[in-house]
Amino acid sequence: MRGARPAPRDSLSWLQWWASLLDSRFQIPGTSIRFGIDPLLALIPGFGDLASPAFAVALFAQALRQRVPPVIVLRMLFNALLDALIGIVPLAGPVADIFWRANLRNLQLLERHGQPGVPPRRGDYLFVLLVVALFGMLTLVPVLLGLWLASRFWA
Repeated sequence: MRGARPAPRDSLSWLQWWASLLDSRFQIPGTSIRFGIDPLLALIPGFGDLASPAFAVALFAQALRQRVPPVIVLRMLFNALLDALIGIVPLAGPVADIFWRANLRNLQLLERHGQPGVPPRRGDYLFVLLVVALFGMLTLVPVLLGLWLASRFWA
């Protein structure tokens, strides 16, 4: 059928395949540590930094199609932003990507809350509240410091 939208189950299968490929498809021999191609792609300048954000957009689109509660979409967004912040750190970023696995975390949130009648948990609200408070403090502290320095300078 031309122009038909894929069923949520088909979309989820596709998203599951990509999340696994990006975050956990391979295993370090002799350990239980799993990784995907995301940390490897991160070593490619420019292109590697776009793989996870592009996948995150696909996850967000599916979350909106399935009417996932807004607090869960925010939690997914914060997971993706934290993944991007971790990825900025040269060499340590790809290593941290092995353990953070934001794509799989967001997929689990989508699977759990993508069906009607599954309300957000208290921990979901707490996570969003803590991240908003942290970003607020990170924004507010430099502003207050600047105002304090300006008042000292003008005094």
